[in-house]
Amino acid sequence: MNTRREFISQTVLAASTLAFPLVGGAQAKTVKVGVIHPVTGALAYSGQQCREGALMAIEDINLAGGIKSLGGAKIEPLLGDAQSTPQGGSAEVEKMNEAGVCAVVGAFASAICLATTQTAAKYNLPHVVDVGVADQIVERGLKNTFRFGPGYKKCAEVAVANLHVLNVAAGKPAKTVMIIHEESLFGTGTANLLSKELPGYGYEIKEILKHPNPSRDFNNIVLRMKQINPDIVIPANYYNEYALLVRTMQQQHVVPKAIYSVLGGAASSYKFVKEYPEAANGIIDCNHWFNPKDKKAQALKKRAEAKGLFFSYELFMTYTAMTLLADALENAKSTDRAAIIDALGKSQFSGHIMPYGATQFVNGQNTGAQPLMTQVFKGDIKVIVPREYREVEAVFPLHA
Repeated sequence: MNTRREFISQTVLAASTLAFPLVGGAQAKTVKVGVIHPVTGALAYSGQQCREGALMAIEDINLAGGIKSLGGAKIEPLLGDAQSTPQGGSAEVEKMNEAGVCAVVGAFASAICLATTQTAAKYNLPHVVDVGVADQIVERGLKNTFRFGPGYKKCAEVAVANLHVLNVAAGKPAKTVMIIHEESLFGTGTANLLSKELPGYGYEIKEILKHPNPSRDFNNIVLRMKQINPDIVIPANYYNEYALLVRTMQQQHVVPKAIYSVLGGAASSYKFVKEYPEAANGIIDCNHWFNPKDKKAQALKKRAEAKGLFFSYELFMTYTAMTLLADALENAKSTDRAAIIDALGKSQFSGHIMPYGATQFVNGQNTGAQPLMTQVFKGDIKVIVPREYREVEAVFPLHA
């Protein structure tokens, strides 16, 4: 019972920090929403960034009048910690179901999302996936599950097609590839997809190496990289491991023609660029990215930075997932779970900062979702592909 009381008291405390306005001298009716992320453990940085994005969205929604179709009801977040494990995520869903949430947003990592969506499905609890890229999440026929962003199959296809365009334009200097990935569902699935896509474009995969998560030493992997001497290195790992891998490459003077990431945990991270500018310089990434021409996106970026936060994909993806849910609540005109699921399924949400157009879900996947290609350029991150969002021309190969 203590755990239960602590959970409720923590969530009430978290909600109170948003300073909900009073209506008619009394607190407005609230809509309880579960917010689950790995805020402790190996994925804590990314989970904390996700939580910040959710809370910023809730603050904006509530300040703008709450859910108007529900009489201005404010969103009350119940915060859960998945502790960087699928089991931890499932346990939080169980608690939140008992606490009476009408929907859940989360839970960052693919393996955790696979577990949380499955548990939520037992209770017909709507679950908006903020980041989790494994396509298995939306391929199990779960009617409660909706992913706003693209999956890793889409990202791998876009990344390899664009790599080939860049390589051909440069005179085909790159012929060999080495893939380094973390061992969980995200990294392994991404590596498997790349190993199928790359040979079709004429690239030879020299080696695929996996590492545990967390890993605190990449010396042996980088020594192996020196032996193989690939033209292109493709990392697929979470933030800490990605940063350490690239820094180890720099320390050992391993300089491929390109570091070309697919959903790289640090590749398009302002934190990484600020802390390790030389190691980050020139890295290309195919990843979640906001529309750089959207004024709301730029305003949100400035606001996050004013709070001392980096405007990372975790933050803006969860921010957008929460605004998608709020739009569905408006259209459902109800906190009934079935009504919310129906509203999400019919969603045509367009008031977001992502380069997706209006939302259209098919079997729980937003079909308009797409990654953008970015490159670290002069201490900043710039979009290079597609043309309509391009900020700078790509530099490829970075090292001849």
